[in-house]
Amino acid sequence: MSDYTKSTNFATKDNLSSGNPLKIVKGTEIDTEFNNIATAIATKADLASPTLTGTPTLPTGTIATTQSAGNNTTALATTAFVQAAIALLYPVGSIYTNASVSTNPATLLGFGTWTAFAAGRVMVGFDSGNALFDTAEETGGSADAITVSHTHTATTTSTDSGHTHTLTSNAWAASGGGRVSGSAYNFGDQVGGTNSSTANITSTTTVASTGSSGTNANYQPYITVYMWKRTV
Repeated sequence: MSDYTKSTNFATKDNLSSGNPLKIVKGTEIDTEFNNIATAIATKADLASPTLTGTPTLPTGTIATTQSAGNNTTALATTAFVQAAIALLYPVGSIYTNASVSTNPATLLGFGTWTAFAAGRVMVGFDSGNALFDTAEETGGSADAITVSHTHTATTTSTDSGHTHTLTSNAWAASGGGRVSGSAYNFGDQVGGTNSSTANITSTTTVASTGSSGTNANYQPYITVYMWKRTV
């Protein structure tokens, strides 16, 4: 924008004596001043809905560069203020995530020092009442299944195919060896002959089992993203 610079000091003419040709205001002087004013005005922005061109810069020390981060007025904000406000959203220790872009946030956001974070891990909330989760950045867990102490119940089934024992009584008469049955036994009668079979019992014990390979068996449902932690 052009600033107006006065070419003729008209006030000094008043102090000149009468008859001095410099005391006369010339048309060319007026025309020059008018043209200078017109040029300066043409390069100024309108007060209402101005359209700025080039690279507008606010004066150093204006309210735009000193306002607080929580200011929600209509005051203008410099790019320095905007950058500082964004940085407040990600203080040191913050986690930045992106589902598709792996670029370091220092490049994307323009501030801070960032390191890749939590590779192959999911995050869990801080819990002061649980020793596993009562310290920031505490790690634990395993991707592979670990067998917890437990017991199995076994069932035994015994099967008997069935068997019998047979006893045969023979009495032989002393006189002729004839067979006598019932209670008519002589003193010399003999009782002999016992038949038996061996028991056939089979026992089967079965221990039930279930499950699969323990490799990568402990994962909860998950989704992979890029994670970064701001360190500085």
